[in-house]
Amino acid sequence: MNYKIKRKVLELIMESSKDSMPNEFAAFLRARNGIIYEIVMIPTISGRRSATYMLYMKPIDFSIVGTVHSHPSGILIPSEEDLHLFSLTGEIHIIVGNPFNLENFRAFNRYGKPIEVEII
Repeated sequence: MNYKIKRKVLELIMESSKDSMPNEFAAFLRARNGIIYEIVMIPTISGRRSATYMLYMKPIDFSIVGTVHSHPSGILIPSEEDLHLFSLTGEIHIIVGNPFNLENFRAFNRYGKPIEVEII
């Protein structure tokens, strides 16, 4: 599936990531008909180099299609831990990076392969 993301959602992600500095920000992505329209927050332990989701608190919700998290370093490459999370939690995963503007993000499928996401 080709995903699109609402501009306001991406702006919220970027602002939340700035606010979380120097720690990582993390949330889940909710979509309908391939359009990411909302983020879902669950308790998360965030540090400077990682964010750990409390996956047992993730709601049973089939509109949740993946994850988003920040890399305060600005490096938009998934770590081994990211790739493991991707394989468990949906089909689209977004990493945003410092300086947290609308151009500084990348999306990946569950296998860590880059995919395109259109901002609408």
